[in-house]
Amino acid sequence: MQEVFASLGTGFGVALAPFNIMLVLIGCFAGTLIGALPGIGPINGVAILLPIAYGLGLPPESALILLAGIYYGAEYGGRISSILLNVPGDAGAVMTTLDGNPMAKRGEAGRALSLSAIASFVGGTFAVILMSLFGPALARFAVTFSPSDYVALMVFAFASLASLVGKNPWKTLMGALIGLMLATMGIDGNTGVPRFTFGVPDLLAGIDFLIVVIGLFGMAELFHLVEQQVTGKLQTLPVDNSFVRMADLARTKWTILRASIIGFFIGILPGTGASVASAVAYGAEKRAAGADTSEFGKGDMRGLAAPEAANNAAASGAMVPMLTLGIPGSGTTAILLGALMLFNVQPGPLLFTQHPEIAWGLIASMYVGNVALLIINLPLVGLFARMLTIPQHYLTPLIAILAFIGVYSIVGNPFDLFLIILLGMFGWLLRKMEFPLAPVILGFVLGGLFEDNLRRALSISAGDWEILVESWKSLALYGLAVLAVVLPATLSYLNKRRARDRAPT
Repeated sequence: MQEVFASLGTGFGVALAPFNIMLVLIGCFAGTLIGALPGIGPINGVAILLPIAYGLGLPPESALILLAGIYYGAEYGGRISSILLNVPGDAGAVMTTLDGNPMAKRGEAGRALSLSAIASFVGGTFAVILMSLFGPALARFAVTFSPSDYVALMVFAFASLASLVGKNPWKTLMGALIGLMLATMGIDGNTGVPRFTFGVPDLLAGIDFLIVVIGLFGMAELFHLVEQQVTGKLQTLPVDNSFVRMADLARTKWTILRASIIGFFIGILPGTGASVASAVAYGAEKRAAGADTSEFGKGDMRGLAAPEAANNAAASGAMVPMLTLGIPGSGTTAILLGALMLFNVQPGPLLFTQHPEIAWGLIASMYVGNVALLIINLPLVGLFARMLTIPQHYLTPLIAILAFIGVYSIVGNPFDLFLIILLGMFGWLLRKMEFPLAPVILGFVLGGLFEDNLRRALSISAGDWEILVESWKSLALYGLAVLAVVLPATLSYLNKRRARDRAPT
């Protein structure tokens, strides 16, 4: 432990250098703006700015500090469009829309933004502390997860969906199935056979996540606004000067702690990421609430704090296998891994001894960055909330412009502009039929992970399905999946029975 604190001291010596503090602030601010743009997300932000960081001739530790600031700054920024516009900034912010946007619609945008900023700060800082103390040991455990263990983890995540969102569990599961179907479009990586492409060459590569999230959320929201304008039902959104209160923090303190732990441990599993962490944390919080779940999905503070703490904890957790083992924990850390190798630095167990200024300087900069993000974001809460005062006839084209620019600047294919319109119409119809859209996105994100790991597991066992239940980790996750389905139904039945027994006869 003494060695850890001594190494952290070395790291803070690097991170607190005036030039590196400036890079942290620039990265955090730029990342917040990038994350606020619907669909861009941290992976695209870091990928776009990596050549700039390299071209400036920065030292390796300074370049990594800048790119990492953009990374977790974008995780912060993703909440802004999720809460204000109901359009997730990235996959990890999908769950934030469920309770964040309803809070904004009832005039509590400032309260929602400030609570999410504090939850993100606690989740990120808590994860960095765990990374400093236990990172290498946890990374060694994480890489023991086999493809069959990942299959069990995905089954647990899907089982959580049943009680996750929406009034009707069947519609929730149907939404997840729709997401799974979208995830299977394109050429099968194993056989080379086109699946569900309908003879359209542009669909052979599948549908990019950016297209799905912008179409089903951004364009669907646009069509919803247009419908309200045409029918004369459009209402001005109330905006006040609300801010998070001590009572709010007292109510959500255990929520944030639970979600931070869940997010960090899921984050260190290579390939999972913030989307899985936020979904599992939201489901866990809803089950922890017991019978007090009536406000979830309508603007419950716990439903906002849980995914925000989890996705920022997962972002920090994903750095653990990258630094200690040279294995990227997420798409964004894969780019950071490439950045290290671009500077001729080999990540892995020897990084902490051969280049302590890079490893510990990066970790120390994350402490500084989380504080900087809180300082940057809290004063801007009122400014962000005022965005809701923009007249709706201006807001509608603004959403359309952000959607089209976001898609075309990243994907660069005109066909995808028509595809987001088609998906937007589909998402609008699903909303009218009261299908929750979050399970569709999560089904799409988790579907690819599920299929890839299932194929790997069966390839290892030559088609023997018993491999899926051989590991104790798999059995534990299957057990949790069963509890996730059975426990809410059992508690609901017992509560109804108690209410019936107490009713006067």
